[in-house]
Amino acid sequence: MKLLTTLLLLAGSVHAQLLPDQKLIDFQQLAALFAKQYAPYEWKRDALGIDLLHIGPWLERVRTSKDDLEFYEVCAQYVASLNDVHSQFFLPSDFYAQLGFEVDLYDGKPLIEFIDAATARSFSFRTGDELVSLDGKTVADWLKEFRKYTVFGNSRSTDRSNASLITLRLQAIYPRAAQIGDDATVVVRRKSTGELETYKMAWEKGGLPISIVGPVPSPKLSSAREAAGAEPSDLQAISGLRNLRLPAQKNLRGIGEVTPIFQPSFPASFVRRLGRTTDFFYSGTFESSGKRIGFIRVPDFLAYNGPDAAPFALRQFETEISFLEANTDGLVVDVMRNPGGDGCFAEDLLRRLIPYRFRGLGQEIRVTRSWILAFSQAIEEAKFFGIDQGTISRLELLLAELQKAYQQNRGRTDSIPHCGIAFERDPVAVVYTKPVLLLSDEFTVSAAEGFAAIFQDSKRGQVFGWRTAGAGGSVGGAVTTGFYSEARASVTETLLVRAGQVIGSEYPTTSYIENVGVRPDVAVDYMTEANLTNRGKAFFDAFTAAVVGLIK
Repeated sequence: MKLLTTLLLLAGSVHAQLLPDQKLIDFQQLAALFAKQYAPYEWKRDALGIDLLHIGPWLERVRTSKDDLEFYEVCAQYVASLNDVHSQFFLPSDFYAQLGFEVDLYDGKPLIEFIDAATARSFSFRTGDELVSLDGKTVADWLKEFRKYTVFGNSRSTDRSNASLITLRLQAIYPRAAQIGDDATVVVRRKSTGELETYKMAWEKGGLPISIVGPVPSPKLSSAREAAGAEPSDLQAISGLRNLRLPAQKNLRGIGEVTPIFQPSFPASFVRRLGRTTDFFYSGTFESSGKRIGFIRVPDFLAYNGPDAAPFALRQFETEISFLEANTDGLVVDVMRNPGGDGCFAEDLLRRLIPYRFRGLGQEIRVTRSWILAFSQAIEEAKFFGIDQGTISRLELLLAELQKAYQQNRGRTDSIPHCGIAFERDPVAVVYTKPVLLLSDEFTVSAAEGFAAIFQDSKRGQVFGWRTAGAGGSVGGAVTTGFYSEARASVTETLLVRAGQVIGSEYPTTSYIENVGVRPDVAVDYMTEANLTNRGKAFFDAFTAAVVGLIK
């Protein structure tokens, strides 16, 4: 019976495939989505040499694709070629497979950083050991494979993120994730002995994999398809421009978590104030070199379209800032492994950290009809609710800017305020006035990068750590990219513009955050073997010395 079932599945996978014309239609719909809505097109073309409108080679690959999975691979690789963490192609699958341990790159080596309890009891390898290969393929080869389907804005962030996919396969982003056996052959180099050890480990699988798309005949006559669904409401559409958050499918240990990754290294003098599961932040104080240092971690910047938690979070942040202003000599703010969120919430927090007027982020919007309608409706609503004429006039100027850009070929606005109707931001009554050190890393993403850019451009203090991810735009929700294939994709709809410029050899001089990221003033790498084995102590000691230096 098992053999018969297998044969039937194989037969179905051979015959029940998308038709060639259906693949071409769906791929061109995907390309049209990016041609219409993708804001960084010109930046990618000029700075990276990537032209998403040049689809001839991609169409040829679609024509010659042998099955539905290969078609999905072509689509995923087309989107991944943009080197844009916000833009991602998603298969209609919830299949996953995982082993009981996780890997990340420390000193460039794939070291085991987490082992679940059951795996630790069953196998002898330990945290800090090196993963050499899985199923006969080296880690370098696996990273090269995954890089074709899912990327960040720079190669280091990409490879670190994709290291997690070696032991956690997600078919939504890796089309052939389900093509694995029941067991994996894992080769590990033991740190204690330097010897290679081979293990056979069972994959834990879940969800429903996809290998073929439900067949349907193509219409015999071509006809126009009416757009379905109503336009989004005005304020909701405008607030969508504030969504600066990493797509949920990206995986990394500690990302978005309240507790900092180096928390075990806090000294005995550390007194925690916030950090419960119900808190928005992690905070406390400790002493070093005769100075009292405050610490506050911002794990994310809330979801722009989630529950209205911002007033409660701001109140909690203000309470901490009031205490820290009165009881510390300097402050460390941690936005490492912060996946982003609401860009305007990020600017609100900075109004409580920068004690003088500063310039907020700008954004260049790739204009579509939906944005014009959203701003027009927002103006009507502002008039209905009696909003002041100054605000209405500014909204009308922004609408005129959108309409002007809309008339141009692939029109994009000049830089307009990301939040509110003006670039300038003033501090609030409760603000921290003493030295501040900001911690960043290659998984400081999106809104967190905007936060770091404003902090740096306003010369509030030093940015300490590593270059951020290079995710510099707002992202819409994933939308259907093909009615036959039922896949979805997210698209970067704006380009964030910082006040300062970045000069370097890797990219043209620019004020964009996309790909470039925010470069630290003091570069110190957390991802070292010493930090893995000593729970971040070297990194903690380094940033403590840095903030003490700022105080002195």
